Amino acid sequence: MKKTVFTGVTILLLLVVACKNKTESSTNHIVQKEQISKLNEETFSGGDERIKLFQLKNDHGVQITFTNYGQRLIELLVPDRNGTPDDIVLGFYTLDEYKNANENYFGSSVGRYGNRIAKGKFSIGENNYTLVTNNGVNHLHGGAKGFNDEIWDGKQVSENKIEFSRLSPDMEEGYPGNLNVTVIYTLSDENELIIEYKATTDKPTVVNLTHHSFFNLKGEGNGTINDHILTVNADAYTPIDSTLIPTGEIATVLGTPFDFTKPKTIGADVNTADDEQLKNGAGYDHNFVLNAAPKNDAGLVFAAKVEEPSTGRIMEIYTNEPGLQFYGGNFLDGKTRGKSGRPYIYRGAFCLETQHFPDSPNQPNFPSTLLEPGQEYYSICIYKFGLEKN
Repeated sequence: MKKTVFTGVTILLLLVVACKNKTESSTNHIVQKEQISKLNEETFSGGDERIKLFQLKNDHGVQITFTNYGQRLIELLVPDRNGTPDDIVLGFYTLDEYKNANENYFGSSVGRYGNRIAKGKFSIGENNYTLVTNNGVNHLHGGAKGFNDEIWDGKQVSENKIEFSRLSPDMEEGYPGNLNVTVIYTLSDENELIIEYKATTDKPTVVNLTHHSFFNLKGEGNGTINDHILTVNADAYTPIDSTLIPTGEIATVLGTPFDFTKPKTIGADVNTADDEQLKNGAGYDHNFVLNAAPKNDAGLVFAAKVEEPSTGRIMEIYTNEPGLQFYGGNFLDGKTRGKSGRPYIYRGAFCLETQHFPDSPNQPNFPSTLLEPGQEYYSICIYKFGLEKN
């Protein structure tokens, strides 16, 4: 009888211990998920009190951290199909690393003009303007000190909304007009990062704002993106010359390596030896002409979808812009190590930037980027994250 009682008590104790351990294990797992971010404002800024961190999060495990230095998206934590979050954007844990990196645009807001303007020159009416050239003979992403290197005024509107603003003064990097810019980031309960750009000017000018995160849906520093599956809602693209300036042609993707109208891996055709356009771009670094229809309830078009089979992560993009720049990480070379400590290898990330077309101020057949006094520039980009259904 005593033996039976002892056994029963032992079993009961074992069950209590097991339940306790299970509870502690589950709690630790939850704490791990909440504390996975290694960002700290003091250590990130290196003592520069002007530099701040801002965070967005929702109830589905998506957590995003920005800094007001260049409006950079520093960290983007998204769960995989097992509920394990990974940081899926390239970048660093300190301000100094961003300032000293070979790649200038990790996670940044880009302006005044995202992409290239040929020879840094354009005209508005009778007025000719010369911009800073910082990409060979061409102007790229706003110049030598574009929006990516500016310290913005930042405001945490709510747990799921941040607002950045600044005045870009007349003739900054060669652009006419005092440009008042506001960028609003919202994280929805549908796992959408909504980016809204607004701008006004007191002189005619050109504006083309975009976001420049480098994504790897397996996790930053976690190998190639050539096995990601890409779909782009574009029947045409804009071919480029050897300096990556559009020729002015709008060409069909049909029968070319640029046909992503049906899902295929990014690497399926990227090494096509005899394709002149891939040679000019050192791979994919091209603007796609988005199909204008159909539009969703908000009046936006579906631009692209990326699927990563091993984690189940999916990213979709929606916008009101006519173009989408697809860059396949051709200039990453493994010499830079990021947040994970792993090297950022050749084609170890991709960028998908909603935009007007490159060199539009010099291409009359492209959609105009002219902004006049009394008008408001408005652009929207949505990155929506999800999981592949089993």
